[in-house]
Amino acid sequence: MIRLFHVSDVHFGAEDREAVAWFDSAVHAEQPDAIIMTGDLTMRAKSEEFAAASAWLEGLNRPVTVEVGNHDLPLFNLFARLFRPYRRYLKLEAMIEKPLALPGVAVVPLKTTTRFQWRNWSKGSVSDGSLRRALAVAKDVDPDALTIVACHHPLIEAGTQATARTHGGREALAALAAAEADVVLSGHVHDPFDKMHVEGDRTIRLIGAGTLSCRTRDTRPGFNELRIEGRRLDVVHRVMD
Repeated sequence: MIRLFHVSDVHFGAEDREAVAWFDSAVHAEQPDAIIMTGDLTMRAKSEEFAAASAWLEGLNRPVTVEVGNHDLPLFNLFARLFRPYRRYLKLEAMIEKPLALPGVAVVPLKTTTRFQWRNWSKGSVSDGSLRRALAVAKDVDPDALTIVACHHPLIEAGTQATARTHGGREALAALAAAEADVVLSGHVHDPFDKMHVEGDRTIRLIGAGTLSCRTRDTRPGFNELRIEGRRLDVVHRVMD
């Protein structure tokens, strides 16, 4: 059995330290095969927040892939946001949008953040280039593997209190389903969800993680545990007491 921990929206700078310690304890005790972090590692994309996030992820001592969240792009420094948005990532760069290949499981990254849009910058957007890169990775996946796409914003709304309103999300979901992706993992909304979505003649599973920050909404801090055996995927929403 492959076990993955899906965590999101830690928001270093506004993290819940007890929740982070609880997650760390679970990782060190249970040793999942990999960790999928679906964005918003930081609160304001500050250097010290990225330094703390980098040290935290390295300290987990597990294979990790990280998606960029809207909070991970500079908010107030327009020049940095447009031209040097990843300058403060430091050692995290090697983990950013990193495909993972595990026995019978493939993790495909999909970027849903954008440096500029004529609306609330927190909302999602799938560019043609981002989708093209994800589809290229998915094309090379073992056809027998369970294909998991990881992104920050839900591609379509999941009925949570917070919204993503992801531009191009529905079209991206259709393209991913056609490419035989099985699962899409996301964060952003700070509440977990697990939904089946029918796209043409395929069903694709949409799974969202909660948050390990102090910025909770309907659910206490938590993360998802994914248990995979062959084509079977069981999801446990683990919530801190």
